[in-house]
Amino acid sequence: MRLRHKPWIKAAIEELKDDYVYLGDAAKNKGQWHQLLGKETLAVEIGCGKGNFIVGMAQLHPEQGFVGVETQEEIAYYPAHKAQEQELKNVKIIAGDATDLEEWFEPGEIDMLYLNFSDPWPKARHYKRRLTYRDFLHKYKQLLKPGGHLRFKTDNRPLFDFSLVEFQEFGLEIIALSYDLHHSDYDNPVQTEYEAKFSALGNKINFCEAVFK
Repeated sequence: MRLRHKPWIKAAIEELKDDYVYLGDAAKNKGQWHQLLGKETLAVEIGCGKGNFIVGMAQLHPEQGFVGVETQEEIAYYPAHKAQEQELKNVKIIAGDATDLEEWFEPGEIDMLYLNFSDPWPKARHYKRRLTYRDFLHKYKQLLKPGGHLRFKTDNRPLFDFSLVEFQEFGLEIIALSYDLHHSDYDNPVQTEYEAKFSALGNKINFCEAVFK
């Protein structure tokens, strides 16, 4: 997701620091997210975009803690601002790259991981950059508690097929699978911005949930 540069965001996001967003200093909360959010369970969304999903889930589940990760700082402002507007205390945003996950979270600290409409990196030579590639799966396994879950949604069928192979070869147990989520019986209470856009265009939404054994 690319946005036209907006100079005012830099000052605006500074006002949200620590209360709702972390800019390069999320490592100070490593091992303390449950205490910080005041919740026993922690869900993390990698690539939270403008925050429709992470903020919506935090509203629906005030008993859970949520952390959204967004690479682009200018975009990270939006979910943080939405959380502030809703006065949500159970959601924080990290402006940073997912390759740094191990700097931000202790092993076993995360209960649920969400990957929603991740960059498909369609060129074959870029496959190792995909967030469902086995190197990332190894990171997730370390950071998720034993038996932790990963929920994955995308409209990109080649990425989905690639991901299913990676999950299976990594030894994950796939407990839910749909090639058309919006016409399935699976629970899908909150849509992402991309999900609503692509679904309106007639694109089928692929979904799976996997468990790290």
